[in-house]
Amino acid sequence: MLASVLCASSLALLVGSSIASSARVEDVNRPDLQAIVAEAPSEMAAVIDRYLADHGAIERKSPVEVSPASVARMRLFREGWLAALDAIDFDHLSSPAKIDWLLLRNRIRRAERQAELDGIAYAAIESLLPEPAGMIELIEARERTPPIAAHEVAERLQRVTASARAAEERLRKSLGDATARPTPSRCRKALLHLQSLRRELASAYRFRDGYDPDFTWWAQAPWTEASAALDSFERVLREEGVGQTAATPDVIVGTPIGRDGLIADLAFEWIAYTPEELLAIAEREFTWCEGEFRKAAAEMGCGDDWKKALEAVKTRYVEPGKQPEMIRVLAEQAVAFLRAHDLVTVPTLAEETWRMEMMSPARQLVTPFFTGGEVISIAFPTEGMTHEQKLMTLRGNNIHFAHATVFHELIPGHHLQQYAQSRYRTYRGPFSTPFWTEGWALHWEMLLWDRGFQISPEDRIGALFWRAHRAARIVFSLKYHLGQMSAQECVDYLVERVGHERANAEGEVRRAVSGDYAPLYQVAYMIGGLQFRALHRELVGGGRMSDRAFHDAILKEGNIPVEFVRMILRGEPLTRDRTPSWRFDEELHPPSPTATTTEPTKAGAP
Repeated sequence: MLASVLCASSLALLVGSSIASSARVEDVNRPDLQAIVAEAPSEMAAVIDRYLADHGAIERKSPVEVSPASVARMRLFREGWLAALDAIDFDHLSSPAKIDWLLLRNRIRRAERQAELDGIAYAAIESLLPEPAGMIELIEARERTPPIAAHEVAERLQRVTASARAAEERLRKSLGDATARPTPSRCRKALLHLQSLRRELASAYRFRDGYDPDFTWWAQAPWTEASAALDSFERVLREEGVGQTAATPDVIVGTPIGRDGLIADLAFEWIAYTPEELLAIAEREFTWCEGEFRKAAAEMGCGDDWKKALEAVKTRYVEPGKQPEMIRVLAEQAVAFLRAHDLVTVPTLAEETWRMEMMSPARQLVTPFFTGGEVISIAFPTEGMTHEQKLMTLRGNNIHFAHATVFHELIPGHHLQQYAQSRYRTYRGPFSTPFWTEGWALHWEMLLWDRGFQISPEDRIGALFWRAHRAARIVFSLKYHLGQMSAQECVDYLVERVGHERANAEGEVRRAVSGDYAPLYQVAYMIGGLQFRALHRELVGGGRMSDRAFHDAILKEGNIPVEFVRMILRGEPLTRDRTPSWRFDEELHPPSPTATTTEPTKAGAP
């Protein structure tokens, strides 16, 4: 099946790639060291290194983020650094250093705002928890000299026990009252905070247990009692509050951040749009995808029923055990296409060094498709899955879906990104953003579509599925955080609007709302892609740069907000009061004279 399905499109592209690029082939065993020396970092590189080292030292020393002492210490640190940055003679910095100054200030201000939001979030769950002051005091006194007397530790642990039992009683009472019942989301936030606090408390206990005989004699029994009381409270919080039981271990409960949280995050990502404006962009992009879906469906003999065509495409998967072979073929095909069209430099070492691994069933609950970088993780059925789970995984990772995602994960997508990030302006690593990470890979999906990489209607259906999915990600993730959709409604939306397998839709929503990824991560794919697309249209479409020069320049500047990439490539004058202002979507779709900024612009090919 693999050979027959891939043959037509693969052969055509590989034949076309036989016309080799005129670019010099890199000698990986004898690098151009003079070029490396010439690409020295900015004068702000050492400043950034010092900030990260100092911040990390304080953070490691203060493990309890909500501790009043930790909060005050970090506030003092941030205020001092902002004052020190303000004292730098900005106007006499080099252009790269000015970019770095703005990036570092943005990071510190973001941390400042996040601390405020964390304080608000903690205040909303504090009443659910056992009184934390006693636990925090024991944690922070771990290395105090002289230490807290062992008999006093025992007394404080007894108070922890009493507080945990009282908290459990309050929780049970509120769970039985429909008017006072805490939401699963609130309970989950409390659960995560409690688990973090308990890990630090256990570490503090182990520090003296067994090494200090007096401590063990006094504290061992109270510790056991306190641990049991906390276990009991945590079990009620998890099972009855969150709803995560042995029968429902995979229940989806997220942590919505609200509109204020979204606005703050957008500002720090340098996205000059409101959530409502982004939702309008997503709907326009989805409308375009549906039109292209219908064209491809007609070519497949399905009329304008694109969901029927999508179902047909899902049945075209390789046999169990053959997925790695398919990935290798598709990866080589993409690199050949890039070189044939001279789109970006593909270093020999980058092409040589990527690897594969198979994804565990547990991880597939959260990431049901490929993830990539130097290692591409492959989602495919495993022996322990049910028959239904196996079929859904096969259908969700079919050949034509993979045709549009392998290059996203490897070259020119995430692997090439990571290859460059580890070699150019490495000190900018702390400023990374998903709008650059995922936007870059999504830009390539759009560009290769434009250049005819997707030849067959089946491959176009596969590419459109992902493009529609990225539009849908904006919709469901923003509406979830705005309180307009529940987690289950998000799952249903992906199944009904995009055509996901239900298990895969659940994995996508779980990934988006659980808090393991930033709230804007799902938005970043298409919005970051549109940012790069607008910049490509301006600089390459406008004749100022070639494709290769444009893409190589982006990779050498590091992972930073895309508006900063635009400043660099356009050679814009930089000032210390610069704020987000780029209305990139209006460059792709100029608004009509009567349109408002929150309404969708005219639908058309992105």
